[in-house]
Amino acid sequence: MAEEDDKTGIRLLQSLKGKICEAKHLLAYTGTTRTRDSFCTVNLDQEEVYRTKVVEKSLSPFYGEDYYFEIPRHFQCLAFYIYDKGVFQSIPIGKVAIMKEDLYKYNGKETWFSLQPVDSNSEVQGKVHLDLKLHEVITDNGSVQQLVVRIIECQGLPLINGQSCDPYATVSLVGPSRSDQKKTKVKKKTSNPHFDETFYFEVTRSSSYTRKSQFQVEEEDIEKLEIRVDLWNNINLVQDNFLGEIKVPVKILKNDSAFQAWYYLQPKDNVHKSSRPEDLGSLRLNICYSEDYVLSSQHYTPLRDLLLKSPEVKPISASAGHILGEACRENNDAMLPFVRLLLHHNKLVPFVTAVAELELRDTQEANTIFRGNSMATRCIDEMMKIVGKHYLKVTLKSIIDEICENSKPCEIDPIRLKEGDNLETNKENLRQYVDKIFHTIVDSSMSCPTLMCDVFYSLRQMSSKRFPNDLHVQYSAVSSFVFLRFFAVAVVSPHSFHLRPHHPDAQTSRTLTLISKTIQTLGSWGSLSKNKLSSFKESFMCDFFKLFQEDQCTELVKKFLDEISSAESRAPSCVEESLILKEGEVFKRAQGRKRIGKKNFKKRWLRLTNKELTYHRQQGKEALFSVPIRSIRGVERLSEDAFNRKNMYQVFYGEKILYIQANNCVEANEWVEIISRVSRCNQHRLNFYHPSAYNTNIWSCCSATAENAQGCTSCTAHAPADVQLDIDGDREVERIYSLFDTYFFRLNKMEEACGRIAIYQGPDEQEDVSHFTIEESMQTFMTLKKIKELVEKLRDLHETYSRKSLSSAKIGSEENPFGKKVS
Repeated sequence: MAEEDDKTGIRLLQSLKGKICEAKHLLAYTGTTRTRDSFCTVNLDQEEVYRTKVVEKSLSPFYGEDYYFEIPRHFQCLAFYIYDKGVFQSIPIGKVAIMKEDLYKYNGKETWFSLQPVDSNSEVQGKVHLDLKLHEVITDNGSVQQLVVRIIECQGLPLINGQSCDPYATVSLVGPSRSDQKKTKVKKKTSNPHFDETFYFEVTRSSSYTRKSQFQVEEEDIEKLEIRVDLWNNINLVQDNFLGEIKVPVKILKNDSAFQAWYYLQPKDNVHKSSRPEDLGSLRLNICYSEDYVLSSQHYTPLRDLLLKSPEVKPISASAGHILGEACRENNDAMLPFVRLLLHHNKLVPFVTAVAELELRDTQEANTIFRGNSMATRCIDEMMKIVGKHYLKVTLKSIIDEICENSKPCEIDPIRLKEGDNLETNKENLRQYVDKIFHTIVDSSMSCPTLMCDVFYSLRQMSSKRFPNDLHVQYSAVSSFVFLRFFAVAVVSPHSFHLRPHHPDAQTSRTLTLISKTIQTLGSWGSLSKNKLSSFKESFMCDFFKLFQEDQCTELVKKFLDEISSAESRAPSCVEESLILKEGEVFKRAQGRKRIGKKNFKKRWLRLTNKELTYHRQQGKEALFSVPIRSIRGVERLSEDAFNRKNMYQVFYGEKILYIQANNCVEANEWVEIISRVSRCNQHRLNFYHPSAYNTNIWSCCSATAENAQGCTSCTAHAPADVQLDIDGDREVERIYSLFDTYFFRLNKMEEACGRIAIYQGPDEQEDVSHFTIEESMQTFMTLKKIKELVEKLRDLHETYSRKSLSSAKIGSEENPFGKKVS
């Protein structure tokens, strides 16, 4: 979900990925050396959006968890909190907080951060809109100098325990000898309260009334007074939570009797800060934050067309796609947006075929085929990750879940055996797991996506043509991808492929590593003739492999590779079994039932499969209610004012609506996207919906009185060209533009190299450009010239937008409030 500039139509799309690696030297309990059970959270401002598993009994815990999510809203600060897991309540040990504008300093790098203390009085977020006026009021006893303070609204207050707070404000006029305080009403269940309350304070009173032609305030009074606004969360029976404060000196009204502005909330200024902060430990993180300012679609058309012509360009090295890979060679993620763009337009297979053919020309030995990190292998790797997600879940998820949840000992290295372990029992446990996964894979050909089969078919044909005397190369060309780069990698890192929610523990990780190594070798048995036992350095692995029948495994692998690289036309396979796509804890609004006269929300376990959407009382319990996927007519976000709750969405089925609240903004965004994706081809989908709720016989969004009134807002989800791959083509082209812009110096070097080759009629020997693949220098030069021209045009458009944004963001405005942002 994007933030969109209403005036320009430019979308801001933000994403965050990285890794929570480990902590070290966490502070032990006071006066002891007792270890802790800890976990780490990722927070956007004060909203938790990700949590690691609990690591027990360690002051230097290893978390090792990757995270990735789209950020659907504006935020000021990214924070990582380490908590001590308690029986009733988890206590924060320390935090790492980074302002949004500073994230670029750490982009893509692993960094150790010192933990900072967590103080409830300093954990603030949000902003306040204030209106001040100073005027003279004439009474029977003379003139009164009166300050009028109107607190209009607040935005972005934090969630408390995952729920919107009950905020109120105190407004005080503070001076050397006075402190007058007034209080607003409490606003229930909202993070964006609209107060619109006005308070009056007497500033000075003259001893006798004298009419003045112009009102003036005495200098000594105005300099000593300030308005203080404190925000609180109302909690019955216990002390209210401090949410932040602002202080505004009254002297700002010296030259103007009225003043209105936005202010960032600040922490209390009396928070104790030790001159020598306690060493709380440190946290190692990898952070990669990206933001794409996506322009209107027509601006990307020329660059998009140039990129999409890449598969047709002869030679392929002169194409825009190949030049992108050459210019960004050391950037491992550079080919991802290009692969997604080609997938979106059904042009990936011809491009991959062309670059793979180019690579094969330089491959001298069959046993090294597709072993390096080339453009062809990078493109195919990215393609398999995108289109093979469903395939992996169908094939591996149930077995991976069994391995992670049962935690059977599988260590077969005698040196690593724990006391009490039985080597033969461990071997049998491991053999059973390997046997299950291996046979599941070789029996899964009908679930292999058509696109993967098409690519494998091309690889097989080209490899056989390149090495006609090697009968095994047709298999090794395919197995090097499907076993080595796909299944084996998913087995060893199931959390990275969304097969598990968290990184497995140390024992399970070791089990998965042994299985992965075995699967790699079993997969290669059908491709190479030499004895694979000789490829193992460890003697215990050689002994373990003797448990498998080589001839039988070889035939099964060959049969599987034949099936997934067949020339036969394949229709997308229908998966009969139910596959869990997403599940998690939510709050669901009761459907028609009342409790103490009020419709209520209950905590439920929501599960989405490829067949139905169900909710359960708890995880693992029977479904309380089920909605078939084919019955879903739409899914949309719900405005906060509908039920005074944030992060809500609504699922339309039949003539009814299911109202659901997610735990955070990222979860809400993910639920809406995935439900939308699986239901987009349904018949009778809605075209319009109500973004609010029907309460007290009226739709609060449009004031329609009939409950069955047509929606007042257009639905956001429409059937895309490729239902399985929900790809934003403009965003991908924007990312490719950013890559070209970042590596513009490399384009210049390639252009110079083309010129020298054309002049001297030979390869360029300069060290910095000799690694470029340039077959037709003139054609490559013309493509480079066109790329640079289009990149410069897009750069000008971005710079124009940046200048306008900076000039329009007046200090004190909603976009640029007074005060510093708080981390």
